Amino acid sequence: MNHPRTVDVPAYINAQRFSGYQWLVLILCFFIVAIDGFDTAAIGYIAPSLVAQWHIDKGSLGPVLSAALFGLAGGAIFAGPMADKIGRKTVLVLSVVFFGIASLATAFAQDLQTLTVLRFLTGLGLGAAMPNAVTLISEYAPQARRAVIVNTMFCGFPLGASVGGFVASWLIPHFGWHSVLVLGGVLPLALSVLLILCLPESVKFLVVKQKPVARVRRILSRIAGESFDGVDTFTVNEAAPQRAGSAVGVVLSKQYGFGSLMLWVTYFMGLVIFYLLTSWMPILFKDAGFTIERAALITALFPLGGGIGTILSGWLMDKFNAQKVVALGYALTAVLVYAVGQAIGNIGMLVTLIFLAGTAMNGAQSSMPSLAAMFYPTQGRATGVAWMLGIGRFGGIAGALLGAELVRRHLGFSATFSLLAIPAVIATLALLAKNAWERARGDLPAQNAGDARNSAAMH
Repeated sequence: MNHPRTVDVPAYINAQRFSGYQWLVLILCFFIVAIDGFDTAAIGYIAPSLVAQWHIDKGSLGPVLSAALFGLAGGAIFAGPMADKIGRKTVLVLSVVFFGIASLATAFAQDLQTLTVLRFLTGLGLGAAMPNAVTLISEYAPQARRAVIVNTMFCGFPLGASVGGFVASWLIPHFGWHSVLVLGGVLPLALSVLLILCLPESVKFLVVKQKPVARVRRILSRIAGESFDGVDTFTVNEAAPQRAGSAVGVVLSKQYGFGSLMLWVTYFMGLVIFYLLTSWMPILFKDAGFTIERAALITALFPLGGGIGTILSGWLMDKFNAQKVVALGYALTAVLVYAVGQAIGNIGMLVTLIFLAGTAMNGAQSSMPSLAAMFYPTQGRATGVAWMLGIGRFGGIAGALLGAELVRRHLGFSATFSLLAIPAVIATLALLAKNAWERARGDLPAQNAGDARNSAAMH
């Protein structure tokens, strides 16, 4: 096939079928996010065993449970601008290797202080990996199916967290809590080899950063199965930031600032719910009279429904107003989480509501990176996604610490779940405010082509 001498990379990707090479990128990013979910949730699953084996008070686990979240925040905030500068793949590989080594080291911790420090270091790597996986796959996905593709990848996170519960329920009785962390270290180290050999750099990033044309030709040829030797100019045409500058400047600019703030608030509130439940639900159920094994299994149902909710949410986002779709997910979360707190006496209803609440909660929360990737241009996309994830992680910290405080105060199962409806309502309102702001401006930033366009060209 003869191509014109100039090719707009996003337009070309949008016009093609999702190829086997793009499926490879999706699968590798899916595994990154799934292992991220496994390692992030692991500490919650081993928490009851730590309490029993180390003879410690449940409330003293607060710093341990929140340590990785501080690392997640720091890793994301630092890694986003780095990826916008040196590349998505490089940061991804380094972060996966780092959190794999840190997780292995954590398995050999002998006291709470060492465990806390190592969980923080693990979090740094986890926090750097997630946003760059989201950014990379979003830049390989055609626009018409971008949300469902990104969400399909991101559903690896709740799936990994859920699998962690089932794996932990078998590993801990047979090999002890250390085995969960050993597995969480070996898996990413093995995956990093595949990433080095098989994962490409973002082709849009290569064009924007004016990297060698041969690299762009080679990647597009693998996507399309045809030669691009006759093409001497590649461009990335998309809505331009009104003021060119650093990636951080784009995210905080007048054009994107309010939208950034609303994304941060929404993701923060969602993680208050997610991390309080994944960190403390096993202990809440154990206090309610369940065995450790059954508490882990019931807790695992919460993230398990996330795969269904995430893919459904992505499909709806590609069909309708993406922000209203995600806002509806948070609104349903508020209703269902409240209902869980009222169903403690009925095990069948309780299990059903936990699964449904997890479906709505994880569907909405897992759609947020896709929403952020749509919102920002290539120059600031990694930073925009990473900062939403990083700043939002403080919601996870707040959720883990809030859970510790609620346990100390013996607030009870029903009251705890009733309180968690509040952050879900706030998340709903924040997204509706962002949608109203964009409608009032009369245009949507990076996801739609506006009157002002940016052409980053490679010759």
